[in-house]
Amino acid sequence: MSALLRLRLLAAACAAASALVACGGGGGGSSPSASAASSSPLPSDPGAPALTNDIATDGRNWINYRRVQVGMAALSHSTVIDIAAQGHSEYQRLNNTVTHVQTVGKPGFTGVTELDRLTAAGYVFANASHAYGEVISATQGQNGAYMAEQLITAIYHRFVIFEPVFKEMGTGAASTSSGYSYFTADFTANNGYGPGLAAGTVAVWPFGGQTQVPVNFFSDYESPDPVPDLNEVGYPISVHANISSTLTVQSFTVQPRGGSNLNVRLLTHATDTETVQSGAAIIPLAKLASGTTYDVSFSGAVDGRPVSRTWSFTTQ
Repeated sequence: MSALLRLRLLAAACAAASALVACGGGGGGSSPSASAASSSPLPSDPGAPALTNDIATDGRNWINYRRVQVGMAALSHSTVIDIAAQGHSEYQRLNNTVTHVQTVGKPGFTGVTELDRLTAAGYVFANASHAYGEVISATQGQNGAYMAEQLITAIYHRFVIFEPVFKEMGTGAASTSSGYSYFTADFTANNGYGPGLAAGTVAVWPFGGQTQVPVNFFSDYESPDPVPDLNEVGYPISVHANISSTLTVQSFTVQPRGGSNLNVRLLTHATDTETVQSGAAIIPLAKLASGTTYDVSFSGAVDGRPVSRTWSFTTQ
């Protein structure tokens, strides 16, 4: 499938616990009318899951494949969450919209918010700590793995998909007669958080030694837009901790091997309300070079505990 497709992306995440009320970002029902979220096709990897040609299945399998690569647990498949995700994909198809919020009385209505839709599907949250999140992709085409990969490229979506404490996932997809497809992935942690990452540690993306990393990202395709004054930028680089942690950044840099630090936009919760408190990212302000190894250095703290990481990745 060509990557030069019209793609729309939305991310939202929420969590509830004794000490945590909410996290993540939201989105509206519109998108820029540009041509692609990335100019790179789906990476070729001999270890990747085989495609089934079912959007919901392939998207779910690809998300779990990437979570394991980043050092997180694969998520259990919940057929109850599937019901909520499928219903929301159908709602978007019927109403020709991309949104996290349904309107009462419109065709296919199943619940205003993700929580409402999960509840309507029969999913019950325990009184213990819990979390839930949702990401949406809409594009001309029917490759669920491609749609999931583009969601991971988009940084606010990545914060949701790579939340370490999630336990379960359900997905749904709906396509129009012309082949325009809506993919919804819903995530939960119920009756307590999952094991997540060890205390005081982080996961990074791209992961150390990763190859075939895309060189660019079109930020106008993501809602909210992480780089409002630019469209084509470099591939986002991120650091992730557990949802209940606070990540602080002292230094976060990237450079081509043997070169100088790139100009980047730093995303932290302190400077960008859409960025989760447990994550951070840098977005190079120009497209990366092809076939090039980049060295990344991060220093900061997780809940006050110092953390330093250095790693490298190579572009397509």
